[in-house]
Amino acid sequence: MLEPITLTTPALLFSAISLIMLAYTNRFMSYATLIRTLHEKFKIRPDDVLLGQISNLRKRLYLTKYMQIFGVSSLFLCVLTMFLIFIGSQGPAVWMFGVALVLLIASLGISIIEINISVKALNLHLGDMEVRRND
Repeated sequence: MLEPITLTTPALLFSAISLIMLAYTNRFMSYATLIRTLHEKFKIRPDDVLLGQISNLRKRLYLTKYMQIFGVSSLFLCVLTMFLIFIGSQGPAVWMFGVALVLLIASLGISIIEINISVKALNLHLGDMEVRRND
């Protein structure tokens, strides 16, 4: 049998999800700025390195999109869970909250993948600078 939950259980995730969404939005905004800058550079002087960076950013942008979608969906289902508890539908509320947790886990998992891609991209830049410094 599923354990009953109270209104405070899904409400606990609000602050965590809100902070995560703020971080995701900041990441998205920094990508948007970087993409615009690369676009201007590419219009002036097309370059294979810029194309590689653009490709990498496209992948990271899509991952960020899905991180945000899963995060917002998780928050939405937490609110729906609270509504179900409010109207006395405990069983569906427990399941809805479980789905919200799974969506949050998916969002965080995608975030880990995106962070790894970002670190690899930055390491390429660091490696390039080290090679040029040693020349």
